[in-house]
Amino acid sequence: MIKKRVFTVLFLALFSTSFSVFAQTEPEDIAMATDEYQDSFYESLKQKGIENYDKAIVSLEKCIKLKPNDAVAYFELGKNYFALKEYRNAQDNFEKATQLDPKNKWFWLGIYDVSYETKNYPLAIETIQKIIVFDEEYKDDLISLYMITNQYDKALIAINEMNEKFGKSSDREIYKAQILSQGKYQNAEIDNLIQQIKKDPKEESNYLNLILLYSKNNENEKSLDVAKQLAKEIPNSEWAQVSLFKTYLDANQADKAIKSMNVILASSKIDSKIKHRTLNEFLIYVNKNPQYSADLEKAISYFDNDPNVDVAKEIGKFYHSKGQFENAIKYYEKDLKANSDTELETNMLLLEAYSQTKQFEPMTKRAMMLIEVYPSQAQFYYYAGLGSNQQKQFKNAKTVLEMGLDYVVDDVKLESNFNIQLGEAYNGLGDAKKKEEYFLKANEILKKKK
Repeated sequence: MIKKRVFTVLFLALFSTSFSVFAQTEPEDIAMATDEYQDSFYESLKQKGIENYDKAIVSLEKCIKLKPNDAVAYFELGKNYFALKEYRNAQDNFEKATQLDPKNKWFWLGIYDVSYETKNYPLAIETIQKIIVFDEEYKDDLISLYMITNQYDKALIAINEMNEKFGKSSDREIYKAQILSQGKYQNAEIDNLIQQIKKDPKEESNYLNLILLYSKNNENEKSLDVAKQLAKEIPNSEWAQVSLFKTYLDANQADKAIKSMNVILASSKIDSKIKHRTLNEFLIYVNKNPQYSADLEKAISYFDNDPNVDVAKEIGKFYHSKGQFENAIKYYEKDLKANSDTELETNMLLLEAYSQTKQFEPMTKRAMMLIEVYPSQAQFYYYAGLGSNQQKQFKNAKTVLEMGLDYVVDDVKLESNFNIQLGEAYNGLGDAKKKEEYFLKANEILKKKK
């Protein structure tokens, strides 16, 4: 991911059978001045090929004596010193080569390799900027160096320039995601995406990235505005349905809204936050238009495997808060069936909803089951006792309430209710004295609360 390597290419090129005039080509492809020079140069290549770098250096020094201004010999010296990890000598020879021929990118790449290997990143950046003049694709190396040195603002600019000129790459996208995870760079990217959309309004990815950025920042109105613009430019886009859904719902065009919603919820491209918001808007709509409850059921099924939000439970809580306990029960039961049947909060809410709708038989049965799972949870004893009393099972009510009372801690209202239900149980069993005793105790507890 980090940088291009050039030495292997250069080494193989040196074994070509002839040398050409050295312009912007690989430096080994150059004509030799004399037979002695040529013999020494080939000897250096041979020795380098078998990793006798010291002997290769001796041969190259002979070449430089014969041709003191031969850039390629200095470059070769630099490569052999680099192989020996003598980086200062390597850099000196690469620099001499660039002084003799500053327009050859391969010589600059020698300096770049030394600077990178020695972690001299300022020099690496300075050098790669000179190489980019010859070959702009090396800007990817510059981006990597900016990332290493935490110059994210410069990296982001370079990434956007490269994406626009050469198309996106996986490395650049990884870098970009890393940069944008830090909020302070998001505004620059938002501006860039807005400009990209103006330049090419038919490129869907720019809309999607902008919507996601706004969504992460909880700028929902801006996110919706972008979706509307997308719907106008690319009507068949899945993301366009986000805008269309809201438009249809506001216009009370339920069938069209439901169709758009199903596309949104089934999409693998659309962000889960937007899916949840879509479902929530439809839930509010169904609350006023219950004839679409079946469509809500279908919509919820899209979230069955959602690891982040317990959708059925949340819908149950929505109806619970509206006092629509029958609907709440339906979704609590759905949630418990799909997930854990003994989940604490959902069961607490379900038992309260059962109590509000006077469904005492399922309430008692569930409370008794939960006592076995949570033997110190006082509320479950209370609901079991309340349900038993309502079904005239007074003996069972008395037993379970007396057991549960021991687990009531710092809850005045619950303690009072326990005593009221114990009074009801004893009343059912024909013990009027105990009944009055528990009723009086319940009143005393409530007085202390005041």
